Amino acid sequence: MSILGIGIHVIIAIFFAIHALRSGQQLFWLFILFSFPLLGSLVYFIVIYLPDSRIESGAKKAVAVAAKVLDPTRELREARAEFEYSGTVKNRTRFAAALLEAGRAEEAAEHYEACLKGPFATDPVIRFGAARCFVECGQYAPAIAHLTAIRADDPAFRAEQLAILLGRAYAGLDDNTAAQIEFALAAEQFGSFESLVQYAIWALRSGDLDTATRLKVAIDESMVRWNRHTRELNKPLLKQLYDAYAAAKK
Repeated sequence: MSILGIGIHVIIAIFFAIHALRSGQQLFWLFILFSFPLLGSLVYFIVIYLPDSRIESGAKKAVAVAAKVLDPTRELREARAEFEYSGTVKNRTRFAAALLEAGRAEEAAEHYEACLKGPFATDPVIRFGAARCFVECGQYAPAIAHLTAIRADDPAFRAEQLAILLGRAYAGLDDNTAAQIEFALAAEQFGSFESLVQYAIWALRSGDLDTATRLKVAIDESMVRWNRHTRELNKPLLKQLYDAYAAAKK
């Protein structure tokens, strides 16, 4: 089968060649794609294109969710074992992340803080992890200190998540002016479902019903395109939103 005299396999090879150039792949992929259009395209799809695609990302998330349901404490057990065997910063931060995921935010914060010494004293990944823990356990001031320091050093570092976390921390201290600035920044600049929902939750809890109503329209439009898997992944966040709606109606 061909289109305008060009075989479909050649068109597919051209598509992958464009992807290779745009994504900075090594030039030998062009030789493979045009020397062996059919086989080369298949190899490129499996080796390069699929791992970078949303399909692969979604599959990995689905596997992670399934593993967590079947054995919810596995990651915590394995992370603890690795940390007890070798107390490296890498193992300790993995253990801290597992503790946070298990709902043990205070313990997790202690481990993250222990890592913030020497060459890792200003590491943004570790500081961000510590900030997440502090927000979850209600210690908002140290969370804000970490997050503002990260932003000062690298404004692009996890900009959306950082703004959402800062918004939650400011809201925890009843600084609604600062909280709204951060939530609005995340929602307007990134427009992700999480940013919209977190902004709406804050608006409902702070009594800003006009903002909550406006955000609900965008949230509902986003959910129309969901499948069952997407809804399941966002179930915890949706529960927070529905709880906030219920509380606002009382």
